[in-house]
Parts: sequence; C-alpha cells; structure tokens
Amino acid sequence: MKTTARTALVTGAGGGIGRAIAIRLAQEGCDVGIADLDRKGAEQTAALVRELGRKACIAVGDVSRRESIEPAIAGVVAELGPIEVLVNNAGILRTAKFIDVTEREWRSIMSVNLDGVFHCMQLVLPDMMARGSGCIVNMSSWTGKKGVPNHAAYSATKAAVIAMTQSVAAEVADRGIRINAICPGIIVDTQMRTDAEEMNKSQGLPDVETRARTTVPMRRAGLPTEVAGVVAFLISEDAAYMTGQAINITGGLWMN
Repeated sequence: MKTTARTALVTGAGGGIGRAIAIRLAQEGCDVGIADLDRKGAEQTAALVRELGRKACIAVGDVSRRESIEPAIAGVVAELGPIEVLVNNAGILRTAKFIDVTEREWRSIMSVNLDGVFHCMQLVLPDMMARGSGCIVNMSSWTGKKGVPNHAAYSATKAAVIAMTQSVAAEVADRGIRINAICPGIIVDTQMRTDAEEMNKSQGLPDVETRARTTVPMRRAGLPTEVAGVVAFLISEDAAYMTGQAINITGGLWMN
C-alpha cells in the first residue's frame, strides 16, 4: 500500500480485529496508539507492534466517556505525535429479542458503539483540520445496512455510525480529510464473537460455523486480518478519492 501516514490510533486494539488492524498498520509503517480498557491486552498488542520495529503507546481509556478517553488520546499525541489515522474499532455486542432489551443494555451499547465514535472523532478532527490531512475509519457492520433479529440495539448503532461517517466526511472533505466506514460480516477469532456465541447458544440460535456455512456465499467466516487489509487500503494513497463509503467485508453475505 502507498501509505504516507506515520501515526495511528486504534481503539479496542487489545485483541481481535483491533489487534489485527494495529499490527497491519505497523507493517505499513505506522507507529500505533493502542486504546483499550484492557491494559493486559493492550500491552500484548503493543509488544507485537514493537516487534515490527514501530513505536507503540498504550492508552487505557473508556471511549464512551469523554473524560476518560480524552486524556488517553492526549497521551498518545504527546508520545507519538499528531494522530494522522484514527480507527474507531471499539464496540460491544449484545443479542436479545427487542422486547427483552433493557434500557440499561440499550444505553450501554449506544454509549460505546456510537458515543465512542463521536467522542474520538471530535477529539482528533481539530488537529487534522489544522494540518489539512487525515484519515478516519469507523467500524460499522453489515447489520447496520440490514436489521437482523435479536440485534436491534446493535444494528441501530451501526446504522448510525454509517450516517455519521457520511455526514462528517462531507463536512471535512475539502480540508483534506477522508472518513470511511467498514461493515464486517461474520468474523471469527474475536472476543465479541465469543461473547455472541454464548448469547446465541442461550437463545437457541445456531453457532458461527453453522451460520457461515449456510448463509455466507463464500461458505466461511472472515478473519480479522482480512478486515485489517481493507483498513490498510482505505488509509492509503490508493484510496485517495474515496470518502463517505461503507465497505462490506462479508464474503457475499451482504452486497449493498
């Protein structure tokens, strides 16, 4: 990839897709700020980034609370320099029939998946605008394009992420900043997927392997590294004329 950025911040990078993204961006030449609530996981990711010869900075913070994530981001800037790439990957998934979703669960999902993207973009955009350059990639989902049973709260946040991505992308396009979203489908080897498996099992729903085999045209689930590859493309000069897009990574599960 033709990547000129040298400093990236990835939220939720303590494992799973976030870790894969952090590693791939390090391979592309970026120093990486690793934001996560899980310090141990963040330290493990940081060690993998450093093995690739890049700098890593751990930022322990809660994206859903500005008073928590703001000093964490400031710490990354102080150690690594201005953030040129932001990947809003942090998120949570709770599955339940809509009628059973509690207000507490609803607020929790909204605060992490949607408020977290809002906070982080607002915190990094002023500096990007002053420099006249920057790339942001927001984590949405194929369920943000098509609501599915038992995912009402999650799907609502991911649809909102797409709308916010497109709105802000249009606002800052003339300032040299590109903002895109990615929409993964069924991805394996993530803590979110593990948690979802337990919830699905308790609700009598099929497991990941069964759903991938029966619903995905490519007949398999995706890998975190495959999501990371799309992120690497979106921040590269090869995607210089792309902004406001919501890119599917679903093996054909969803094509619009």
